[in-house]
Amino acid sequence: MASAAEQLARNLSFSTFSKAKALQQRIWFTLGALLVYRLGTFIPVPGIDPDAFRATFEQSQQGIIGMFNMFSGGAVERMAIFALNLIPYITASIVVQVVSTASPRLEALKKEGEAGRRKMNQYTRYLAVLFCAVQAYGIAVGLEGSQGVVLNPGWFFRISTVITLVGGTMFLMWLGEQITARGVGNGISLIIFAGIVANLPATIAQTLELSRTGAIPGFAALGMIILALVVIAVIVFFERAQRRLLIQYPKRQVGNKMFQGDTSHLPLKLNTAGVIPVIFGSSLLLLPATIASFAAQGNAPGWLTTVTALLGRGQPLYLALFAFFIIFFAFFYTAIVFNPTETADNLKRSGGFIPGIRPGERTAQHIDYVLTRITVAGAIYLTVVALIPEVMFSQLAVSQFIGGTSLLIMVTVTLDTVSQIQSHLVAQQYEGLLKKSRLGGGKRR
Repeated sequence: MASAAEQLARNLSFSTFSKAKALQQRIWFTLGALLVYRLGTFIPVPGIDPDAFRATFEQSQQGIIGMFNMFSGGAVERMAIFALNLIPYITASIVVQVVSTASPRLEALKKEGEAGRRKMNQYTRYLAVLFCAVQAYGIAVGLEGSQGVVLNPGWFFRISTVITLVGGTMFLMWLGEQITARGVGNGISLIIFAGIVANLPATIAQTLELSRTGAIPGFAALGMIILALVVIAVIVFFERAQRRLLIQYPKRQVGNKMFQGDTSHLPLKLNTAGVIPVIFGSSLLLLPATIASFAAQGNAPGWLTTVTALLGRGQPLYLALFAFFIIFFAFFYTAIVFNPTETADNLKRSGGFIPGIRPGERTAQHIDYVLTRITVAGAIYLTVVALIPEVMFSQLAVSQFIGGTSLLIMVTVTLDTVSQIQSHLVAQQYEGLLKKSRLGGGKRR
């Protein structure tokens, strides 16, 4: 039997959207913020020769730099002020989350509600500034090592580059938080999503041109299109998949009336972590590899060149580390966002129980058991979707924008944003129904 929220969602119409003025304002704010982000990807870092840098970039764009360029929305190939994008911030978030599981002080902060959350966010920002500064300095040194890229090498260029790139990342952090609070969807994910989508037309045109000139066989181009469609269908299926646990509520008596017991479901998503494991895994790989790739353009030591080669796109070490990070963060993030013990306690307080399972600790153990099993399937799904297209497209030297990672981010963020828009519309329609019922009640009296 469908719930009231599901019935309302089916009855949504364009007239409902036209009346949702608050939702329209949120959508316009989100679009305006993303436009500001896109404009920033075209503002170059001062002191660089654009033509010389473009030539340097083209030599390594099929490697790890190509993926970094994908996440930055093309800002890397223009060496714009948003070239680092949100990668340092995401990496800092990972470190803080991991450390909080081992630090009693940080664990206590997480339980202090809104005040603790603000404190944790502050620690994350400080660490992001540190990561960003280190990464920006490495890029500045690497650019100086590339012939003719930097107009006036020296400490002034390094300091100005660090300040510019750190400022760009800090601005994007603030912009993402504003989108989350005042817009629609998750601001961090939407910024990455906007960068990928903005480069799709050029990527499709490039792929078609390679096919026309014979650089890519015609059957290979057709196979890539079919594979991309299959991957999108698989992503939609797995992101919508749920394991529903039956919840029963006992009979209850109110006054002289006896109410029959009710039943409902506890939905457990197959992929509770969403696209976070893929973004986190990519971020951790990009942090050292970006510095190594840029520095390798100049007079870099042998070990740095070796690291750059091993972390290249499609290389075994890169794929192995990527798969490990995806699986690890699938379980880690699921453990953060879903607490079986808390869920079991809530069910016990409301009188609900899983048939055949005792309330309390046994219920928490059962939920954890089921959640672990479906998370295994979700982690395998994320790994396969992210890596198989990556291997195939790397062999054909095709752009990162049509790889498994980019498709996963685009589809997942789209589904999440559409779901939030529907939630706003359902709330709008529900408020309208309440208002009508109150007015009707007043007229009858």
